[in-house]
Amino acid sequence: MRRLLAILLPALLLLTACGGSSAEPEPTSKSAGETAKFDSLKLTDNGDKKAPGVEFDKPLEVGEPTIKVVTEGSGEPVKANQIANISILAVNGSDGSTLQDTFPEEPQPFPLDEEVKTGSPFIYDAFVGAKVGSTLAVAVPGQAAAAGGEAQPTQLLVIKVLSANDLPGLLSPEETEQLDKDGKLPKVTFDDKGTPAVEIPKTDAPTGLSVKVLTEGTGEVLSESDSIEANYIGWRWDGGEEFDSTYDTGEAMKFRLTGVIKGWTLGLSGQKVGSKVLLTIPSSLGYGDAPAQGRPAGPLVFVVEIKAKK
Repeated sequence: MRRLLAILLPALLLLTACGGSSAEPEPTSKSAGETAKFDSLKLTDNGDKKAPGVEFDKPLEVGEPTIKVVTEGSGEPVKANQIANISILAVNGSDGSTLQDTFPEEPQPFPLDEEVKTGSPFIYDAFVGAKVGSTLAVAVPGQAAAAGGEAQPTQLLVIKVLSANDLPGLLSPEETEQLDKDGKLPKVTFDDKGTPAVEIPKTDAPTGLSVKVLTEGTGEVLSESDSIEANYIGWRWDGGEEFDSTYDTGEAMKFRLTGVIKGWTLGLSGQKVGSKVLLTIPSSLGYGDAPAQGRPAGPLVFVVEIKAKK
């Protein structure tokens, strides 16, 4: 999906927001000695939708990712396989300047699924068990200057856990069929050139991931670890706006199913090469509810034509 297919894992996004490392260093410990590096950190509550004031002894330097619960919330503990809805303030560890602030925006969904548990256990373990309302601080080590580049200072991320809810699951074929019978799924048509169009119903989007096979192929069955070649077109559920399409160029895209939004990974796994599939994806398995960096917000609709497995 062009740049949309390059969406980062939520955990990686946290560790690289605003130009940090492209890979997460392995923490050596979560000992009291490591968290003591945050002893000078003080936060000032500025109210709803506003980032807290941040003070700390500068420069802040750490040798590995380090995390601390700054304030503990009074809500229920966040559980595995939930979505933690968070706000993030990223600051420069050298001078305290703001690098990114999502507090004024809608909360960012952070799925605590098996992918994050395996790919970023340090971040996963910090969130699972944290109480709703808690504020976490994460220090990400700086990097020396690469050839022709600039050195990156330590980043300090202040993260507020605002709420948590269960991850939506993949709807069963029977649930999808019933939604279709009830007129609650998009209707797909194809023009003479094979380009799909959709008519999206004026109802709420399904709460789970709906997968409807429009045409079943006869090729190999896909797994989550496969790379594929596909044509696709995507629309926002709300308003029906088309936001991306390979049909515009006539060139199918190649990508890994582990490198796309979760709705694609779950929805295309188990499908056969040659199939045309309608995916109706809840926002938590897409790009979230708040638009960011050109990514579409809210529930999404895709028609995907699986051309080949690579």
